Amino acid sequence: MTAKTPDASRRNERSRRAILDAALALVGEVGYNKLTIEAIAARAGVGKQTIYRWWPSKAAVLLDASLALAGDADQEGGWAGLPDTGDLAADLKLVLRATVDELTQEKYDAPTRALTAAGATDPALGEQFTRRLLEPQLALYEDRLRTAREAGTLRAEADLRLVAELLVGPLMHRWLLRTAPLDHAYADALVDHVLRGALADAD
Repeated sequence: MTAKTPDASRRNERSRRAILDAALALVGEVGYNKLTIEAIAARAGVGKQTIYRWWPSKAAVLLDASLALAGDADQEGGWAGLPDTGDLAADLKLVLRATVDELTQEKYDAPTRALTAAGATDPALGEQFTRRLLEPQLALYEDRLRTAREAGTLRAEADLRLVAELLVGPLMHRWLLRTAPLDHAYADALVDHVLRGALADAD
């Protein structure tokens, strides 16, 4: 019987995921400043050069780890885009509530805070963070808002990007600065206040 040839792609994907999981776990334990490639490699059970073959820095590892985490959250939520039940307010509240749930979970909180802090001081990382993580998420909001505008729910002159930022921005501000509790009630109130000025029948 001929022995099976090892599947290198499967082995590489296992190693890659182990590295991403290790980065997420460690940044939650020690913070971004104390996170090292050596520690990630040791936790993942791989050589340091394996990491450097795929990523140039710990920041790049953490960015990909956060993207993978966001993908996992989307799968858990059961949608690739925002839901469209025909009730815009209900759909937005559902998504913002899910975002609150994610941000208040430890496995999401620590790496997202670390990446946000690193991106604020590293322009190249900040640009990648915006382009690869933030912009695609805002685009999903814009797509759902565009559908609502075409259906006559939103004002014809509504600035979709501005409405999306008004929904997401205050939520992230409260989470980042911990100025007040972040909960479902706040998410619902945010949607109601934003839509009050954007709905076609708001006059």
